Amino acid sequence: MKLVEGCKQVVACEIDPRMAAEVRKRVAGTGRTNLQVKENDVLREKWPIFDICVANLPYQISSPFTFKLLAHRPAFRCAVLMFQKEFAERLIAKVGDSQYGRLALNTSLFVKVSCVCKVGRMNFTPPPEVDSMVVKVVPRDPPIQVDFREWDGMMRICFGRKRKTLRSSFCMSYTLKTLEDNYTTWCALTGTRPDKKTMKDKVIEVLQALKLADQRAIKLDLDTYFKLLLEFNKRGVHFTNMNVGAKIGDKDGQQQLPDALFMEEEGDDDDDDAMED
Repeated sequence: MKLVEGCKQVVACEIDPRMAAEVRKRVAGTGRTNLQVKENDVLREKWPIFDICVANLPYQISSPFTFKLLAHRPAFRCAVLMFQKEFAERLIAKVGDSQYGRLALNTSLFVKVSCVCKVGRMNFTPPPEVDSMVVKVVPRDPPIQVDFREWDGMMRICFGRKRKTLRSSFCMSYTLKTLEDNYTTWCALTGTRPDKKTMKDKVIEVLQALKLADQRAIKLDLDTYFKLLLEFNKRGVHFTNMNVGAKIGDKDGQQQLPDALFMEEEGDDDDDDAMED
């Protein structure tokens, strides 16, 4: 009702027909005609162009909703959303926070997210089992340009074991095998003659060049990861077996971004004793 009073046009998406009927009745009682209610699953609904998004979500759809929102074009002006507190904390996490991971970094490629307020479970009737947080989401204009498939491939290696050193994460045998296969493909596609260095030597060379071999993923910021990706690519080390990726912000980039971008990762909190090759 507050949105209808203050906006030129409001499009509401509601999957429960009883709730849709109730809001239509309330708005009709005021004589206003600026509300359109779509009775559908918001994840299946085709979204119109909009300036502002306001949502109190079923928390089980937080990840796919976030993906759809951030991939929506043209970009919106801002969004105010209520998430489960733990999910919101992962979105706004900063370098060094225990919740800092791929979700926060990947989201920051598209938008800036800030906390508006925390909402305790006792503010609801009946009280749920979790606390909540309201966040404000403002798109970057323009979005950060990056080869997404390369970026995501590197992020998965770094945060697969986010509390281990980067040397440990990148020198796992299966990781080195994947990078070696990608290198062979890249050489074939570009007509580059493969050098005689092992992939492990290449990886350690890159990490040492940036003084990151003994650093942990949870301690590095966005700019450092961009430098790391650039240094790997300069030396022919790639994280996809294709030499052309989808750049965020490209006309067709929206269709090429996988849903898994905003899925919560399960980082390993073990110490740094992983078996290395």
